Amino acid sequence: MASHRKSRPAGTRVAGIRTPALATAALTSVALLSQSADASPSTDDKPSLEEIEKKVDDLYRQAESATEKYNAAKEKTAKQRKRVDTLLDDVAKRTQRLNEAREKMGRNAAAQYRTGAAAPDTATFLLADTPQDYFDQTQLMDRLTGRQKETVDEYFTQQSATMKKRQEAGQSLETLTESQNDLRTAKATVQKKLSDARDLLSKLTAREKERLAAIEKRKQEEAARKAAELARQQAEAERQRQEAAQRQESGGSSSESSASDSSVPDSSYATKAEKTLAFARAQIGKPYVWGATGPDSYDCSGLTQAAWKAAGVDIPRVTYDQVDAGTTVSLSNAQPGDLVFFYDDVTHVGIYIGNGMMIHAPKPGAYVREESVYYDGESSIHSVVRPA
Repeated sequence: MASHRKSRPAGTRVAGIRTPALATAALTSVALLSQSADASPSTDDKPSLEEIEKKVDDLYRQAESATEKYNAAKEKTAKQRKRVDTLLDDVAKRTQRLNEAREKMGRNAAAQYRTGAAAPDTATFLLADTPQDYFDQTQLMDRLTGRQKETVDEYFTQQSATMKKRQEAGQSLETLTESQNDLRTAKATVQKKLSDARDLLSKLTAREKERLAAIEKRKQEEAARKAAELARQQAEAERQRQEAAQRQESGGSSSESSASDSSVPDSSYATKAEKTLAFARAQIGKPYVWGATGPDSYDCSGLTQAAWKAAGVDIPRVTYDQVDAGTTVSLSNAQPGDLVFFYDDVTHVGIYIGNGMMIHAPKPGAYVREESVYYDGESSIHSVVRPA
């Protein structure tokens, strides 16, 4: 398959992240807002309810960004732990062979001692009863000396290989420790961001929560409107493709048809996408849990990985890698099964199902669901990737 891969983001740049000072201001504003359930929108420089909602959304976004770092660290740690286990098992086997070589060397030395195997000389000849006795003793000593040399060579070869593997295992253990520290740091970051978001929401009154729900409803209505608009655009593009194909069959120019059909996947992709979407739909209603890969809960990239695996396609674990695992297409040419990525730091992903809609695991406290690809605004869409 041709690949038009996007370069990985140069850094973890999270759109909309505020400074600690603004975070403190937001917390203070919540306390002030809580003093009155029917408080009217602020007319001074205090944060509005919309700004507080944005702060909560930002915290969830930061938590999701930390979740992808956690997922990457977890995957790296698992691979390194497996490598360390393999190396330690190899060291144990080599140590056993080294001990066997040492024992063999000792047995040969003892045998040489028992036979008095020293360098044959005139005294040995004089003590021999016959020339044949001398010859037999000399042959025996030569054989014993040769065996001992082979045993010594084998021992030092085993010793050198064992020491090398021990050093390699030690280095891998150090790398594993670093990855485990990264894993703990990412986990703590996720927990802190989620705790901050819960704390902000807990300070809102019932009236303020109702107003927030109304704001969210308006956002969803706008997202649904834009999804319907995208669906109309895609339907029109499909109509034009079909007309171009008909003109080509009628002997018309093929240039327009090939240009319009360049982003249309073949039938094999459609078959895989159908299996992917069937799996994704079966997960609707299951909770978002950060770091989860199923079967009872998922985070965003855990869901997309599991869904495509159900179609026999292996894609990477985290969004940073999934975005490079296929061919990039435009949103207007998105087909069911394509992956839609969000935000500048590529920290969220959903599975396109057509008509401007997708299935995704949104955020902590939410459930796998169908939703407009514009759920967080048009500017949040990063790219669309066809993974197979």
